[in-house]
Amino acid sequence: MTHWHITSWVVALILVFVSYGLYGAGKAKGAKITHMILRLFYIIIILTGAELFVRFANWNGEYAGKMLLGIITIGLMEMLVIRKKKGKSTGGLWIGFIIVLVLTVLLGLHLPIGFHVF
Repeated sequence: MTHWHITSWVVALILVFVSYGLYGAGKAKGAKITHMILRLFYIIIILTGAELFVRFANWNGEYAGKMLLGIITIGLMEMLVIRKKKGKSTGGLWIGFIIVLVLTVLLGLHLPIGFHVF
C-alpha cells in the first residue's frame, strides 16, 4: 500500500504543475480535464493514507501530524490550481505549499514504514 500512496502523490504533484500551466496558458478545456483527474488522485491519496494510518499507526503524534500535513498539502494544491484558474495571485500559496510539502515528505520518510533515505 505504501507504493500506491507514493505513486499517487507523485502523479498528483505532476498533475498540479500541468493543470497550473494549462490554466496559465489559457487552455481551459485541457486544464479542466487534468484538474478533474487530479481530484481523483486526491481521493486515492486520502484513502491510501488513511489505510496506512489505520494499519501501521501506533497512535503517536508523528503519524497524526503526518496525516494532518498531508491533508493541508492537498488543500494547498487545490487552492493553487483554483486561484490560477480565477487569475488571482498565487505567490504566498507557493511558499506555503513548498514548505508544507517538504515537511510532509521529510516526516513521511522519517516514519518507520517510509523509505529510509537518511
